[in-house]
Amino acid sequence: MKRYWRIYRSFVSSSLTRELEYRGNFIAKILQNLIWVFFFVLIVGVIYRNTDNVAGWKKEDMLLLTGACFLVTAIIEGFAMSLMEVPGNVRDGTLDLIVTRPVDSQFWVSSRRFNFDRLGVLAVALGMVIYYGSTRNPAPDLVQWVAFAVLTLCAIALYYSLNLFFMTLGIYWVKVDNLWVLGETTMQVSRYPIDIYGVAARRFFFFYLPLAFFASAPVSQIRGEVAWTTVAGGVAWAAFGLTASRMFWRHAMRSYSSASS
Repeated sequence: MKRYWRIYRSFVSSSLTRELEYRGNFIAKILQNLIWVFFFVLIVGVIYRNTDNVAGWKKEDMLLLTGACFLVTAIIEGFAMSLMEVPGNVRDGTLDLIVTRPVDSQFWVSSRRFNFDRLGVLAVALGMVIYYGSTRNPAPDLVQWVAFAVLTLCAIALYYSLNLFFMTLGIYWVKVDNLWVLGETTMQVSRYPIDIYGVAARRFFFFYLPLAFFASAPVSQIRGEVAWTTVAGGVAWAAFGLTASRMFWRHAMRSYSSASS
C-alpha cells in the first residue's frame, strides 16, 4: 500500500510540474472551465425567466443540481482524466508498457495524469452546493447532508465505473475514437431533474441505467426527507459498478496481447 501511495504522489507531482511549465495555458484552461459553468448557470436563469417551477424543481433546486453535477464531473475529470487516454494508449502501443509494469494496470491508467485546471470548477461547484443547500427553507439537517454526501460518493464511483467500462471497450474497438463522449453524454442527461421525464423513463434511470444517482438522487435528499431506500440503492449500484467494471477490465487485460498483434 505504501508503494502505491508513493507512486500516486509521484503522479501528482509530475502532473503539477507539467501544468506549471505552461502557466499561461494552465490559467486559460481554468478560465475556460469557469466560463462553461457560468454559461450553464445562465441557461438555468433563462429557463426560469418565465416560470418558477419545473417539474417541482425551483430555480435554487436546479442550481443545486448543477453544482452537484459539476462536482462529480470535476472530481473524475480532475483526478482520473488519464482514464480517457486508454484507447489512444492501445493504438500507439503505450498500453504494452503499462501492463508489463509491476503495478496494477487499472490504478496506473486511472491516476497517471491529473487535470489541476479542474480545481476551479471543483471549488465553484462545492460552493454552489453549500450555498444553495444551506439557504433552503427549511434548511437541511445533518442527516440530510450525510445522505447527500453518501450518494455523491456513490455518484463519483458510478461515473468512474461507467467511464472505465467505455474506455475498456477501446481495447476491443481499436478503430473507434472518442469513446469518452459516451460518458460525457450520460452526464449531460443527468444535469436535468429526473422528474422531467415520464414514469417509465424515471424507472429506467433508477433501476436499469442509474443516471438518476449521478445528481438528482443526491440533491433530492436535501430537498425533502431522506429516502433510505434510495441511499441503499445508490450504495448497491456503486458497489456493482465498481465490481463489474473491474472484472471487465481484468478480462480485457487477459485477452489483450499487444498493439502489433
